[in-house]
Amino acid sequence: MRKHVLILFLLISLPLFSGGMKEEPFIGVAIYDFSDSFIAEVRDSIAAESEGGIPVRIVDAARRQQTQNGQIEAFIEDGASAIIVNSVDRTASGVIIEKCMQSNVPLVFFNREPVKDDMSKWDKVYYVGANAADSGRMAADILADYWFQHPEADRNGDGVLQFVLIKGETGHQDTELRTEYFIETLLSRGIRLDKLHEDTGEWNRSKGYDVMKSFIAHSEDEIEAVFANNDDMALGAIEALQESGFFSGGRFMPVVGIDGTGSGMKALQNGTLLGTVYNDAVNQGKAAYHLAAELAEGRIPTDEAIGYEITDGRYVWIPYRPLPGDAEQ
Repeated sequence: MRKHVLILFLLISLPLFSGGMKEEPFIGVAIYDFSDSFIAEVRDSIAAESEGGIPVRIVDAARRQQTQNGQIEAFIEDGASAIIVNSVDRTASGVIIEKCMQSNVPLVFFNREPVKDDMSKWDKVYYVGANAADSGRMAADILADYWFQHPEADRNGDGVLQFVLIKGETGHQDTELRTEYFIETLLSRGIRLDKLHEDTGEWNRSKGYDVMKSFIAHSEDEIEAVFANNDDMALGAIEALQESGFFSGGRFMPVVGIDGTGSGMKALQNGTLLGTVYNDAVNQGKAAYHLAAELAEGRIPTDEAIGYEITDGRYVWIPYRPLPGDAEQ
């Protein structure tokens, strides 16, 4: 009799125990590379904004899409309420969306915008980023202002701006748009251009250094300006230029970057970086987190709920801001 009573007690209590063991809700955050300075600032903003709210689990794919796919699958298996993704390869976004659709786990992408066809696959997919074309225009305006204010910038006196270009990751929308609108804006301001060299630095400081060393080896006496698609590569270029005697003894080279990272701001203050364009990592992180939190709670995000304007039903655009340094070099 006692045995039967014990079994009955356990059967009645089982739902209570299993309910108490239910895992707490969380938002998964998949980052393409922790070493990217700008992305690290967005990551830190997401983590800070989650305090007191739905907790986050943040993982690093170390630039491997296969790794990231596995991380997202693990988030889904662990019961993530929503996932924030900074894709390694934006063309892989469609596969990620389909995985999450099957499990009904909402998605927020940031920085690496999925193509519109992929975004349209599901109504629980959102994107947070900045208009890359604007950053290209602003970077060009910084350099154009310097060019017009400093006749000595035309080192050979031919009236043509000889420049080199260090591009970000091939195929990344920011790489293409920042470059296109940088050149288009300089031309629209009446500056004749001669692009001496271009190469990819993969958003990486050490690769930016290597690329710039190669440019210097080929054309040191001809280069009149450097445009890098982000601050990390611009800082690598500055290191290479310093080794060749620039930024001392009156030798200045205008270098323009984009992102306004902490290290970029230091270079701006010490006069080695001519200018940068502030890419608001803090607000991108906040917007991404609040979108994901609303979706995790089963709600349709609104401007009022997340504190940011949602355009076209699923995009949040955080504006850039130009940060020119002291041009009196």
